[in-house]
This record gives sequence, structure tokens and C-alpha cells, in this order.
Amino acid sequence: MYQKILVPLALDHGISPQTLAAAQALCAPGGQITALHVYEIPRGTVSTYLREDAIEFGLDAAKKLLAEKTSGIDGMHAEVIKGHAYRAIIEYADNGQFDCIVIGSHKPGVSDFLMGSTAAKVVRHAACAVHVHRAREA
Repeated sequence: MYQKILVPLALDHGISPQTLAAAQALCAPGGQITALHVYEIPRGTVSTYLREDAIEFGLDAAKKLLAEKTSGIDGMHAEVIKGHAYRAIIEYADNGQFDCIVIGSHKPGVSDFLMGSTAAKVVRHAACAVHVHRAREA
């Protein structure tokens, strides 16, 4: 059982409820679970054409969706931060002294073997235990 669990969520994946349930099962009585979404701001040429209010609109939408996904779960803390997914997750886990990360993962595709998925990068770089919840194929 873990005292401080971080659950990074990609809000467009359908496995958030299962990943959150896995975190609840791994959490010690009186422990803390934090659901985290990393909002990646478009970079490069795309960012040149975006107005600041468009970025804030997206950030607000992400906060609302995360709140919906975590509502009704006792003791759940939810937070949205800006950054690059795996780097932000690792930094957040280190700074918050989490002892476990529970992260969802999809079936790896060819691009994941070449570049690596976010979950794979978190597994390689995390200083704490990492539990990966793999989505079942339909």
C-alpha cells in the first residue's frame, strides 16, 4: 500500500476510471491520491497562430473535464499543470515526494517503439514505484 499516489491522466483516453480505481486499490488507508493532467501548449509554428485566449480556453476545458472524471471520489485531489507530459509528470512526482505513480497506457504502436509512449518514459525515469494500467483491447 502507498501513502501518496500520483495518477497522470490523458483526458482523451477512455481508461481513466480504471486507472483511478487501480490507484484507489493501491492506496493505504488515510493515503492521498492526486489526479494530474499535463496540458501541453502547442509549440513551434502552431503557437504563432494561437491567441492567448485560445490557450486559456483549452486549459479551462481541461480543468473542467478532469473535475468531471474525478468527481465523487473521496479524498481525490485534481490538478492541471502546463508542460511536456512525461517531464512534467516526473518533476511533479519528485517535487511532491510521491511514492507511487499509477499511469494508464494504450496498446503500443510502431511509433511508441521508435519514440516511446509517455507511460514508457515515466517508467524509465521515475524515482518511485510505477504501476502501468494497460487498456484492454476491444
